[in-house]
Amino acid sequence: MPIEIGLWKMGEQLEQVRFQPLENEKKLEAALATDLSLVGEGLLLIKRQVATASGKFVDILAVDVQGTLVVIELKRGKTPREAVAQLLDYATWAKNLSRQEITDYYSEFYGGASFDEAYVKRFGTSVPEEINEQHKLVLVCSSLDPESERIIEYLSSNYGVPINAVFFRFFKDGASEFLARSWLIEPNEVEARSSRAITQKASDPWNGRDFVVNFGDGPERHWEDGRKYGFVSGGQGRWYSSSLRQLFPGARVFANIPSEGFVGVGTVRSTAVPVKDFKVKLKDGSNKPILEMPLVAPDMGQNKDDPELTDYVVRVDWIDTRPREQAYRETGMQGNQNTAWKLRDKFTLDKLKAHFKLQD
Repeated sequence: MPIEIGLWKMGEQLEQVRFQPLENEKKLEAALATDLSLVGEGLLLIKRQVATASGKFVDILAVDVQGTLVVIELKRGKTPREAVAQLLDYATWAKNLSRQEITDYYSEFYGGASFDEAYVKRFGTSVPEEINEQHKLVLVCSSLDPESERIIEYLSSNYGVPINAVFFRFFKDGASEFLARSWLIEPNEVEARSSRAITQKASDPWNGRDFVVNFGDGPERHWEDGRKYGFVSGGQGRWYSSSLRQLFPGARVFANIPSEGFVGVGTVRSTAVPVKDFKVKLKDGSNKPILEMPLVAPDMGQNKDDPELTDYVVRVDWIDTRPREQAYRETGMQGNQNTAWKLRDKFTLDKLKAHFKLQD
C-alpha cells in the first residue's frame, strides 16, 4: 500500500490543497519525457509511443547506465488489472529487443541522432557491451485497486520481477500546479529483490586481463602505424575514445580491424593519452612525439587540441602482428561496436590463443 500524500498551504490557518484528477494524461507523459527522474534516477529516453509486435504502443522506453531497458506505461483509463497485464505483455516484447533495434528507435525519435553518442553524453561512459540483458517495468497511475497491488507485490517479492507502480497526485492552487509522487514499493527494494532472483545468463566470466581493440583504418589512424610504433588508438568523438580508458598496464589486447579480422596481440604498457602527448621510443633510447614521426595516416593529429575529439593512444608491446591482408577471423567469433571491450567469449579467446600461438 503506497503512502498517501496530502498537501496543505500554510498561512494564518492551514488550508488543504485538494487533489484533482489530471485533466490530460498526455500532459503527464510529456512531463515524464522531459524529466524522467520523476520515475527513476539516471535514465535516457529512447522513444515515446513505441509500436510493439502486437500493434500496441509502449508509452515510454528508456535505458539506464547499466544498459537496462525501462518500460514505462501510463494506466490511461484502463482498469488496473488490465494495465498490469499490459505491462507484463510489453515485457515479453521488450526482452527480445536487440541493440540495433534500440539504437534505431532512438535515431528515429531524434531525427537521426546517434544513440551511442547520446549515451556517452548522458552517462559519461561508453555503452555497455550488452544492452537489454535486464529490464524494468514501471506503471504510472493515480491509484490501483488492492488486487492489482497484491499482484505487483507478489511478482516482485516472490519471483524478483522488476515491476513497480508509481503514483502521481495532481494538485492545483490558483494558477499553480503541483505533482506529488509516491511508490508502491521502494525502488531500491525492487532492485534488491530482482538481483537476488536473477540467475545470470549463461556467459563466460571475464578473466580480468584480455581486451579487444577495434582498430579502424582511416585518415586519423592506420594499422601499419600502430604496428610499427606500438600503439592502439581511437577518437574523433568521445564515444570512440572513452572505452580505451579501460585498458591498464599489463592487460593483454587483441587488435581487430572491423570487417577484416584480428591482426595482432600485445601487452598494454600505459594508459590512454591524447595523441599530441604520445611519444615513440627510438632505438637510441630517446622519445619523439608520434606526430613528428613518418606516418601512413595523414591526419593523425586532427583535432589534437580538442580533448573531446582528439584521438587517444595506448602504448602496446606487440607479441605478434600481421598485415591487414592476413587478418584472421572465423565464423562465430565475438564482436562488439565499442573501440575497446572485454573479451569474455571462451570460443573466441581459445581461437585467438591458438592462432597467435599463445601459451596461456
